Amino acid sequence: MGWIFSFRHLFYPKEKLLWAQIRIIRETDKAILADNGREFWIPKSRINRIRLKNNTFEIYTQESTVG
Repeated sequence: MGWIFSFRHLFYPKEKLLWAQIRIIRETDKAILADNGREFWIPKSRINRIRLKNNTFEIYTQESTVG
């Protein structure tokens, strides 16, 4: 078990994960073309979870992915 106040955590903090509402435009084997005000490609390897909430897709991913 590591020490919670290590230098690694100070200089390389974990990135926050969040739920983001998107509209899926196109899907390939490796990525999804999404729209949430602007179009961008999201690699499937960066998506942790997908859910459908009130007829809207939401993805659980790192903050910088949809940023």
